[in-house]
Amino acid sequence: MPHYIAIIEDVGPDDAVGLWFPDLPGCISGGDDVDEALENAPDALEFYAQELAEDGRQLPVPRTLDELKADPAVADDLRKHTVALIEWPPPTDDAE
Repeated sequence: MPHYIAIIEDVGPDDAVGLWFPDLPGCISGGDDVDEALENAPDALEFYAQELAEDGRQLPVPRTLDELKADPAVADDLRKHTVALIEWPPPTDDAE
């Protein structure tokens, strides 16, 4: 299964946590805490994929962490924030 790398921006206990995907411009998730932001991430990916499909496009192939580290537009954020892997497509109950 492919995984998209997400960058988690946790600015503090009094603020919401943001999560975004460097490979998917405009695809964001959030929550009151990191767990909630991670829980919401597959829904954000699904919505983003649906929007692309309506335009006749598909999700781009996810880059590896090494590829993202080599991208100057992303490298600094990777150093400053937590990174998570979000499986896509998400596992289904049928796979269990």
